[in-house]
Amino acid sequence: MGEARTVMDAMTRAMFDGDMERAKSMYSTDAIGVAPDGSEFKGGHEIVEFLSPFFRAFPDAEYQAIAQLESDKTAIDEGIFTGTHTEPMEALGGETIPPTNKRISMRSCDVATVEGGKITEHHFYFDMLSMLEQLGISPS
Repeated sequence: MGEARTVMDAMTRAMFDGDMERAKSMYSTDAIGVAPDGSEFKGGHEIVEFLSPFFRAFPDAEYQAIAQLESDKTAIDEGIFTGTHTEPMEALGGETIPPTNKRISMRSCDVATVEGGKITEHHFYFDMLSMLEQLGISPS
């Protein structure tokens, strides 16, 4: 196992353990995070701030890896995020989605570049429409 895989696994464990400070520490100070819609976040603080609403809204969140790949400085994770929506969720547009108490299963893929023991770039891909449909709040 190389550095990219080791760092990616440590960051994922930190997020699912609810240790946001440890997750932030896995990113370089100038790291770039890219959301599915192309929005960019700079530094570990902003990247973890982008991810945190999902973990607060789904406190029982789990991740099942389907495939984990590593090539040179890049780690790729494909998997399924599951959880029950029991807490309010802050949406990117600023609105709050009240708890639906529905359980979701959403496919996701993460691509992270690691240099010097820190994530320098992290792209997030997940099926937001499927999540909204499962919660019963999909846009028409």
